[in-house]
Amino acid sequence: MADEKEKKGPKGGKPSEAEIAARKAAKKAKTTEDVSSEPVSSEPAPAPRLIAHYREKVVPALQEKFGIKNLMATPRLEKIVISMGLGKIATSGGADARAKFEQAEKELGIIAGQKPVRRKAKKSVANFKVREGQETGLKVTLRGGRMYEFLDRMIALAIPRVKDFRGLDPNGFDKSGNYNFGFTEQTVFPEVDGATVTFQQGMNITMVTTAPSADQGRELLKQFGFPFRDKSQLEGR
Repeated sequence: MADEKEKKGPKGGKPSEAEIAARKAAKKAKTTEDVSSEPVSSEPAPAPRLIAHYREKVVPALQEKFGIKNLMATPRLEKIVISMGLGKIATSGGADARAKFEQAEKELGIIAGQKPVRRKAKKSVANFKVREGQETGLKVTLRGGRMYEFLDRMIALAIPRVKDFRGLDPNGFDKSGNYNFGFTEQTVFPEVDGATVTFQQGMNITMVTTAPSADQGRELLKQFGFPFRDKSQLEGR
């Protein structure tokens, strides 16, 4: 009863504007005090370890092998593009097609650490039951620190989890030194909970570099730890 009288004011009526303002100020001060009492780290997040690895080991190795004198001309990673083709799911027309699309979007976001962008068909293709403007895929573009963090997790955790892995194809480079490869399932990334996966979905990964040739792009990724197959393995296929 006492609390109700305090809320209503001294005469049992509505509280005055001054009382309302005083209560809001006291509530705000209490909230600020509670937040400030929590321990907050003043130290910035550490930089991805592959950035230091690139500067300290990769750059000198590339300069020595290819005779590059200008530091700025040394090949480097520009971006990593991860894409998922979901055309079969989008055109299936089933009741669970939308749920599967959203689940794939969620899993790709967990893998990349960044929200994917939905890609739409540029034109209609009757044979594939695709309409212009229909959402048929997902794409994520990683740059900077987030790109190096993903690269580290992919090399150290995801690639070793691939079944019957025999090395990456070293011939997957274009003339500009960019490399394309893919995974057949999303569960190779430990961030994805295998118990919640209802369907297997592959993805394509494009490593975009500033290398002027395939040889320099291949050496750049090799210095990062990409496990390419050697020539003897390719000849034995």
